[in-house]
Amino acid sequence: MTDLRFDTLAIEPAGEHVLVVRMNRPSASNALNTQMGRDLVRFFEDVALDPGTLRCLILTGAGEKAFCAGGDLKERRGMTDEAWTRQHVIFERMSRAVLDCPVPVIAAVNGAAYGGGCEIAACCDFVYAAEGARFALTEVTLGIMPGAGGTQNLPRAMGERRAKELILTGRPFTAAQAEAWGFVNAVYPADALLPAATETALRIAANAPISIRQAKQAIHRGLQMSLRDGLTFEIEAYNRMVPTEDRHEGVLAFNEKRPPSFRGR
Repeated sequence: MTDLRFDTLAIEPAGEHVLVVRMNRPSASNALNTQMGRDLVRFFEDVALDPGTLRCLILTGAGEKAFCAGGDLKERRGMTDEAWTRQHVIFERMSRAVLDCPVPVIAAVNGAAYGGGCEIAACCDFVYAAEGARFALTEVTLGIMPGAGGTQNLPRAMGERRAKELILTGRPFTAAQAEAWGFVNAVYPADALLPAATETALRIAANAPISIRQAKQAIHRGLQMSLRDGLTFEIEAYNRMVPTEDRHEGVLAFNEKRPPSFRGR
């Protein structure tokens, strides 16, 4: 990736092979407007096309108040049905771009993750949250429903019955509840959230990048298949490792009792 300039995203390195991506509209609680949707699509699709030396991403929100407060209802006020639908196509593509990112994506939920913000977190590979973070899928209170993967990703994370309760009521839930229900992997004090996410990202980045991407894909795609088909897909992914330089380096480094130097080849 060469162009990291975006109107609504702030991007910075967090060690070798890791980037922190901040949704950067703090005055609007990082609400998802059309431009942010376009920026997220472009960023994640650019990563898919050419990850370069990137091995892990951390997605978070600017400021201390919000991860992402969901769709920007001020922008949406007075929108025609046609304009609303056109905008939502961007958000649909955005959620798929995050889900399909070949590089692992850690959500570091630093505050409110409501509506589309909760759905963005759910599109990531896993989620860390600050103790004060709150989540909700409030779409049914507005006459719509989750449309950026919420009805699919939440049940896969926390089970059908819990997801139905949360989506059909629009009821907020805490970071501690999200962790207990399997939506969040771990909860940290606010000032420890990004360091914890960074530590995990750097640990992922130290591993063989081809192996990481193939394992991520095997897990995600395998869950959409029967067990037997998933096992077949896994072996196809596994066999791609055998001729790589990284596989040879990993075994050699183990036998030479030194850390491996993976190059993604």
